[in-house]
Amino acid sequence: MTDDVELRRIATRRADMKIAFRGHLLTYAIVNAGLALINLVTTPGDWWFQWPMFGWGIGLLAHGIATYFHGDGGRERMIEEELERLRQRR
Repeated sequence: MTDDVELRRIATRRADMKIAFRGHLLTYAIVNAGLALINLVTTPGDWWFQWPMFGWGIGLLAHGIATYFHGDGGRERMIEEELERLRQRR
């Protein structure tokens, strides 16, 4: 029974991380499309919208890697390591 509860907790956390990433991706797309439109309307000869898009894209990439390639970003492993240290001190 405990294993099922633990697995459900981990699955819930991972699902929450994926939902958060998708929200981040959608926000990125909408905001940067808006910036591109503003750029085209106000200063069509000067392409500045790419700079915030690039900077934010780095953060989005890091978020995606942490979500899809590192599971929980190592947080669960760090918690387990800290719990083990605390148990050893007893």
